[in-house]
Amino acid sequence: MKVQSSRTRRDLRMLGSHLAAARKVHGLTQQELAERAGVTRATVGNLERGEGGTRIEALLAVARVLGSNEQLVAALDPLSTEFGRLNAARTGLRRVRT
Repeated sequence: MKVQSSRTRRDLRMLGSHLAAARKVHGLTQQELAERAGVTRATVGNLERGEGGTRIEALLAVARVLGSNEQLVAALDPLSTEFGRLNAARTGLRRVRT
């Protein structure tokens, strides 16, 4: 079992809460979401409860069904923040084609 920081646990719970809310807004049950994403209902439940250990592929598949996968991926783009853009020249980082 991995030791998680309190911030990581909080973030997992918040992510799970957002996933559950998005699923409900879409009018889907956990089982329906799981079937559309190609994962098990238990995996959806684990994600919604903020339990760690779920594969990134499963998270992205669920996010895709909920229409949030592109936002999730884009959120980690270092050039989307002022800090990232300011430091990009120093590190030689350039945007890659998407």
